[in-house]
Amino acid sequence: MENERRWEGLNVDCLVNVFGRVGMQSLLLDVPFVCKSWYTASLSPSCWECLIFPGGFDGFDLPTHDLWSSEGELRTFMDRFRCIYRIDEDRFSLTAFLKVVVNRSRGHATVVRLPGFCSAEAMKYVADVCPRLKALYVDKMIPELIGKWKDLEELFLGSSIGVEKTLSEIGIHCKNFWRLHVGNAYICNTEALAIVKLVPNIKHLSLRQADIERDNLVTILQGCKELVALDVSDCRGFDEGDDEIYKLASHITNFRCEGSSSKYSSDSDDNLDRNPVYFFGYESD
Repeated sequence: MENERRWEGLNVDCLVNVFGRVGMQSLLLDVPFVCKSWYTASLSPSCWECLIFPGGFDGFDLPTHDLWSSEGELRTFMDRFRCIYRIDEDRFSLTAFLKVVVNRSRGHATVVRLPGFCSAEAMKYVADVCPRLKALYVDKMIPELIGKWKDLEELFLGSSIGVEKTLSEIGIHCKNFWRLHVGNAYICNTEALAIVKLVPNIKHLSLRQADIERDNLVTILQGCKELVALDVSDCRGFDEGDDEIYKLASHITNFRCEGSSSKYSSDSDDNLDRNPVYFFGYESD
């Protein structure tokens, strides 16, 4: 028994290395209450470099993305946090909660996934407190904040609303930007030209499940010569077996267009039904 490893006796650097991978909920609701050394280690900003809030757009799970259920998931987490830390419900809000978590990073956060119903105030706070951000997952962007993130490399958006202005800011401020993911997008001529002109050196682009006409996809393929990954699967506006599309995409290592069709089905005509974010701006708590 004397030779058994005791977790509470581990070197602080080792604990921080482990705790930085357990996720936000464990860091707030479990780890600090095990022992004093774990509590101390959990306060290290290195544990908070990746801030993945529940209830946010994850950039990959588009078919099951649902802002309504996401809000419920987040509220449950917040209620547990409020009860454990004995915070008065009248003094607690989503924005207040977000600020508490973001402050734990002390400016070291490099990855942030914001909840779908966060306020403009909360997003501006993240911009001020997290200047080292490299990857951002958000349902809707405030383009004017991009200038705060000079190191931004990856952006995952829940919709294409305001994407032209967002890309304009990225082109000016984010010299190392290489990855864009837009969910539930309408890519018209304006958006296609914005991608080509404002981020021509982009390496990874995902427009899965987008409404994008064939000519606009051709514009992107002809203009973005450095693409190594392009996902336009399950899109509406062009056919997956288009020979010219495949020829134009021949230089792209990972090109996906399976499931795409120029025919619009009755259950996918209205993108507003699929994407609740179209009905909401930012909330004020």
